[in-house]
Amino acid sequence: MPDVSRRSEVEPFLAMDVLARANALEAAGARVLHMEVGQPGAPAPRAVLDAARAALDGGRIGYTEARGLPLLRRAIAEHYRAAYGIEVSDRRIVATTGSSAGFNLAFLAAFDPGDRVAITAPGYPAYRNILRALGLVPVEIEVGADTRWALTPELLEAAHREAPLKGVLVASPANPTGTMMTPEALKALNAACEALDLWFISDEIYHGLVFEGRQETALAFTDKAIVINSFSKYYCMTGWRIGWMVLPEQLVRPVERIAQSLYISPPELSQRAAAAAFGASSDLEIVKAGYTRNRAVLLERMPGLGFTEMLPVDGAFYLYASVRPFSNDSVAFAGRMLEETGIAATPGPDFDPVNGRSYLRFSFAGDTAVIEEAMERLAGWLPKQG
Repeated sequence: MPDVSRRSEVEPFLAMDVLARANALEAAGARVLHMEVGQPGAPAPRAVLDAARAALDGGRIGYTEARGLPLLRRAIAEHYRAAYGIEVSDRRIVATTGSSAGFNLAFLAAFDPGDRVAITAPGYPAYRNILRALGLVPVEIEVGADTRWALTPELLEAAHREAPLKGVLVASPANPTGTMMTPEALKALNAACEALDLWFISDEIYHGLVFEGRQETALAFTDKAIVINSFSKYYCMTGWRIGWMVLPEQLVRPVERIAQSLYISPPELSQRAAAAAFGASSDLEIVKAGYTRNRAVLLERMPGLGFTEMLPVDGAFYLYASVRPFSNDSVAFAGRMLEETGIAATPGPDFDPVNGRSYLRFSFAGDTAVIEEAMERLAGWLPKQG
């Protein structure tokens, strides 16, 4: 029998492995507190559900343009005017099957096999896995407290000197750290990319979920960046699999050609529903207020439980905390915690293959009652782990 491809030899997505085990425990009758996946606990807003029902009642749901429905692209362009004061032509906007499709399309349109692309460690594991599966080389640049867990022009330039890069991908707010780059830092990194002639990809999927500081889009500083966003996080539409890209003019047609063959088009039903999401701010801000409460509970309770090293939680809905007071192996620690307490969290090697065994990521996207119950369970369990 033929061998499987080398490109398929990517690392497992540990968050999904933890979810699978948590689901198995639930199926066996256990009560599991889910803090492992970055999925909003709230359903999609009423306006989104109403738009979806209207689309279904309207009859046939079919293919759309590969770049997405004009009504959705116009709604996204209006969002940039309203949220950032930026004029973006809807011609530069491409609707995608979640942000995951956006990354695939960006990597395929901007890079050739063997190209080196800088990402941060810790960082979202799918970046490096998609890059490797596409025959690209992820260059993981370790960031830490000295740069407030953000990539800097100096770190990027040093990596480029070691071996030439073709692009860089950053997220702000970031997963798993929750930290956010200041507008000034984002502007400086973009300027470094332009000076080095690198593609700059800005993952802005957690925009809207900011608790400290000021979010800014890379589009405020350049029309050459590739911006990727999604309706999954702030808009509570994970299962709808709908996102978008804002592209430099140079990449619009290449991305469209690739999308035509890979995806034909994003789901029409999800597109019509997503166009209504921008009008649901009152519902969405109530959901965000819940995250704010959850964040406050964790920041108050976790240090007293022994999690004395926690990264800043500027945005998103994650707390990335060191488990060094309890263990030098976060994979084993997370496994014991799930089996013995029913709390599911994601071990750090998902996000940082080098230093991640010292960290766990806790998602606080669920109900406040779940977060509080998790703290009580940990309070009774952790003294046994010291």
